[in-house]
Formats: sequence, C-alpha cells, structure tokens
Amino acid sequence: MEDILDLYAQPDDPQHPLVCLDECPYQLLGDVIAPIPPRPGRAARHDYEYKRGGTQSLFIVFCPTRGWRHVIVSDHHGKQDIAQVLRWLVDEQFSQADSIRLVVDNLNIHSPTSLYTAFAAAEARRLTQKLEFHYTPKHASWLNMVEARPTRYRYSAER
Repeated sequence: MEDILDLYAQPDDPQHPLVCLDECPYQLLGDVIAPIPPRPGRAARHDYEYKRGGTQSLFIVFCPTRGWRHVIVSDHHGKQDIAQVLRWLVDEQFSQADSIRLVVDNLNIHSPTSLYTAFAAAEARRLTQKLEFHYTPKHASWLNMVEARPTRYRYSAER
C-alpha cells in the first residue's frame, strides 16, 4: 500500500509520468419506450424497461498529477487489448518519457506477459523496458485512482 501512496505523493515528473490504468465491462442498454423529454420544473422521465445492446470494455487511463484522462473502447479486455493500450501509452502518449510508472490492480492481464503474448519478443521487451508496474494490494484495488465499476449505460440506436 505504501508503494502506491508514495507514488501519489511525488510531484509530476515528465520523464517518469504516473499513469493509473483500469478496465471495466459496460452493459449497453437502450430504451424500449421513448423517454419523456424534460419540461420546466420537471426532469426527463425514462421507463424502467430496457433492451440490451451488448457489452463493451472500457480501458480508462488517468494521470492524476496532470489531470488528464483517456478512455479507449474495445470489444474485449484480454491480453491483446491491454497490450495495444500499453503500446499506445509508450509510443504515442509518453514517447519522450524515460519510463512510465503504471498503477494497476492484480488482474492477470496487467503484466508484461500480455505484451509477450501480443507482440514479438523484441517489441515486447522494448515496451516492457519503458513500463514500471506498481500493483495495488490484493483487495485494495480502490487505491488505484482510476478504479471504475459502473456496469450499465444507456445507448442510442442512432449512433
């Protein structure tokens, strides 16, 4: 626990940015009956009945010292998907950094093995050398500032 708290207490360092990463599945829900729009003095009304629109996985990246966040939507949240997010962090978001201090929970995909599963060994090694994994203690993933657990979102079929 102290490792994570010590990271949060340090000032922003452009050469070693602090990044919190988490993912969560989201259930997409749509309206069966069109909502009643708001009127002056009355909020919009939604019926309790909904239609299921599938699920998506959201990878949420947050830099607490910079007040910056980014959400990546994916159909899955496996090793291949997290590896793509990590490569994006290293190559596009923090390409000038010496290393990225990454706060993650203990999910099995939150490790360098995901990179070796997704990429050739040389590429995985290159990315691994730029990432410093800091794991929240077991049963304390709430220490990760990006920890997110909502499970349902309404969606519009017009999208």
